[in-house]
Amino acid sequence: MADVPEKQIKRLKALIAEAETSLAAAKELLVSVVGGDETVPTANLKDEPLGKVIEGVFDGQSMVGSDGKTYPVPANYASKSKLVQGDILKLTIADDGAFMYKQIGPIPRKQVVGVLKQENGHYFVEVGDKEYRVLLASVTYFKAKPGDQVSVNVPEDDAHAEWAALEAAL
Repeated sequence: MADVPEKQIKRLKALIAEAETSLAAAKELLVSVVGGDETVPTANLKDEPLGKVIEGVFDGQSMVGSDGKTYPVPANYASKSKLVQGDILKLTIADDGAFMYKQIGPIPRKQVVGVLKQENGHYFVEVGDKEYRVLLASVTYFKAKPGDQVSVNVPEDDAHAEWAALEAAL
């Protein structure tokens, strides 16, 4: 295994994370279409969480929970909510297995403008001499194409940030 290039290992990890995200999104869609347990009381839902609750940090693609595990965040939720790497999330895993995320602690962010690029099936935004990955869901939502000028949100202190949230195609 020592002969496997680090780039391939990173790509495999990314593919697994994307598969987990897709599986979680499919489970959520199935629950929304088929419905869950109808005997669940609807009163005081805000007071009593149903299932297991985990808080964690958004890493640009997934949530790293306080328990050390990585949880897939649906790309459409991350894109729509314009989650930025470092945001604090709360995940409720319902008794039926559905994942429900909520942003509970946005980090300070700044908006910057860059150029959208595509390499090896992944999208990046080049801002000066730095590149940030962006979610495919955001790129397709804004109908952006490589070479387009785009606006992205990044952590205010972006020294270690690898991901950005697409704000708009300009």
